[in-house]
Parts: sequence; structure tokens; C-alpha cells
Amino acid sequence: MDTLSYKTVSANNKTVNKEWVLVNAENQTLGRLASEVAKMIRGKHKVNYTPHVDCGDNVVVINAEKIRLTGNKMEEKTYISYSEYPGGQKSITAEELLKKKPVALVEKAVRGMLPKNRLGRALFNNLHVVEGTEHKFGAQKPKEIKLNTTNK
Repeated sequence: MDTLSYKTVSANNKTVNKEWVLVNAENQTLGRLASEVAKMIRGKHKVNYTPHVDCGDNVVVINAEKIRLTGNKMEEKTYISYSEYPGGQKSITAEELLKKKPVALVEKAVRGMLPKNRLGRALFNNLHVVEGTEHKFGAQKPKEIKLNTTNK
């Protein structure tokens, strides 16, 4: 006799339903935006979330150049890269990175919130960050999502 009347359903690549989502980064705080985007990419907002499967949505972030940081982070936050050669360590502030490549600022924040394994690297391909409002994903008909309506 089967006493268990329900089964735990585990999603896989064939049963997962991926959607396209559009997020406007204008006047959004970087960390708060990145955590919400990482949650959508990971699929944690869905009912059939499975930790070892790519069950998240494809996210398009527009207006990356209009992101904001709180406090003195614009001048004090530094991003460090190292080429593994002696004297090959470089650092750049968030303000310089925003002027040079604003897309990288959002991408680095979201990448840091994804798993550090091959699933995280695959999930990162579901993130598409663009400058301005024009993007090439109009054919997918992304659904616009309002993350934070209170602007300060």
C-alpha cells in the first residue's frame, strides 16, 4: 500500500520552462539589483527549483550605465585583477569602471552571487547586460519586471 500521496518532482533540462525577463537598472542600487537578478537567473523564485539544474530565466538588464552605489563606494570600492606575472596586479575603482565599461560593473556583481562551479558558469550565460534601452532580444518578447519602485 502506498501511503505517500505526493511525489517530490525534480526538474531537469527537458521539463524546465525558461522565460525572458527585462530589468531596468536605472536608479537601482547595484547590490540589491544584482541579488534579485542572480535569484532570477538561478530560478529560486520558481516552484520547481532544483539546485543542480539550470531552471532560471534569461535576464536582460538595460540602462547599466545609470546604476548607483551608496555611500562612498563609487570612489573607494576597487576591483583587483592579477595576471599571475610579477608586478601584474591592477586595480580600478568602481567610478573608473563605470566610465570605462558600465556593463562589467553589473556583470561582476551578479557573477559574484552565482555558484563557483560549472553550473554557475553556465548560469552566467543567461545574463545579458546592455547600455541604454536598446537591446537585441526583442524577438524573445521579454517580460518587464519592476524590482524596486522607491527611488531616493
